[in-house]
Amino acid sequence: MEDRARAVGLFRYSLVREVASAKLKKRERGTLVRHLASQWHLGPWGEQVRVSRNTLDRWARAYRSGGFDALVPKPRNVEARTPPALLELAEALRAEEPARTGAQIARLIREAKGWSPSARTIQRHLARAGLPWRGAGAPRAFGRFEASVPNELWVGDALHGPVVAGHKVYLFAFVDDFSRAFTGYRWGYAEDTLRLEAALRSGIEARGVPLRAYLDNGSAMVSHQLLRACAVLGIVLVHSRPYRPQGRGKIERAFRTVREQFVVELAHTQVESLDKLNSLFSAWVESVYHRQAHSETGVAPLDRFLSGGPPAPVDPALLHDAFLWSERRRVKKTAEVGLFGNEYEVDPALVGEKVELVFDPFDLCDIEVRFNGRPMGKAVPRHIGRHVHPAARHEPGEEDAPKPSGIDYLALVERRRLAELARRIDYRGLGPDGPGDGLPPGQRPAGAGYEEAGR
Repeated sequence: MEDRARAVGLFRYSLVREVASAKLKKRERGTLVRHLASQWHLGPWGEQVRVSRNTLDRWARAYRSGGFDALVPKPRNVEARTPPALLELAEALRAEEPARTGAQIARLIREAKGWSPSARTIQRHLARAGLPWRGAGAPRAFGRFEASVPNELWVGDALHGPVVAGHKVYLFAFVDDFSRAFTGYRWGYAEDTLRLEAALRSGIEARGVPLRAYLDNGSAMVSHQLLRACAVLGIVLVHSRPYRPQGRGKIERAFRTVREQFVVELAHTQVESLDKLNSLFSAWVESVYHRQAHSETGVAPLDRFLSGGPPAPVDPALLHDAFLWSERRRVKKTAEVGLFGNEYEVDPALVGEKVELVFDPFDLCDIEVRFNGRPMGKAVPRHIGRHVHPAARHEPGEEDAPKPSGIDYLALVERRRLAELARRIDYRGLGPDGPGDGLPPGQRPAGAGYEEAGR
């Protein structure tokens, strides 16, 4: 019940965390609340729900006054109507045989006493009494596992970091299971597939291609774009079972070292940008973490990783293709395909077929068409309303800025004005009686009557 209540609290927090911000003005908050109230949201149990504006306002007030705990539903205080003797009997039956389910205990009580509370009531009571059902099998023992060679298995995960340059940062990292070396890593402002792929790509460029990659079930790690990258490179992508974190101990231990030795020192270092953070982390990993003996293996992670020789290099063309994104679309009768509101023309021979559109997520104008794995030329843009994939977001401050023209208009104007001030007028040459050149005014060359300053 506590887990369910906390899940509800997390769902409420995900909706009102921006609404409750003190930085928003009243009009901005109202606009945001109306937008949220008009949308469908994925509820805590996977269903689509809509939340009214009054409810959002009530949750926001509760969060501002009481924090996250105020969003968690409080348990109902109701008096138990089940006779205590039957509940004690249910506890005795569970203690006698832990493999008995709540439904089975309800049947036994009904046979013995003629009446029984519902199986759900018994389950809740036994859970509160510290006697939850743990399955019919004996508790499972987990043996120690370690890869036999470098690059046999990489374990990846994300670490929530501090606030840098006004934004919370996340570390995506991969650890080689054999050596405990950090193979690929990258700090970013978002916990998404793009940053995860950036960490994986940097690791492959530096350390080679792993046989397997072991990840959890976070949204960034179950993306079909990541699955495509692994398939192109021949990496077997493995996900841990939900609520079974026992196989992720090595990277959790590595993250603990990151917190204790690196993150704790960020408060005493000037970090003005994400690039600076990544530079500092790379220096710490390569010069400190990789060079000190690991407490489990007794060998420095980098020395153990290189014990089998340098990794095989990766074909740059293959690596580039692996981290392109793709979408599948069916070709219309007009030999056109649509992609995120854009329209493209393709080979008329593909009408009615489902094709794969391969592209850089930051450039939806350059798309390659593939059918059954074979290239079928480029898709010709007809209407472009979006240039970037909806899930491809730049880091703050990374947006493409227009290239400078090199023309400083105000500086040119200033130089021209200074040149004018550097010349002075010879008033004697302007009048009819002044010294002239023997020519009538109409035939005098332009500029006559002026003389250079300083002469």
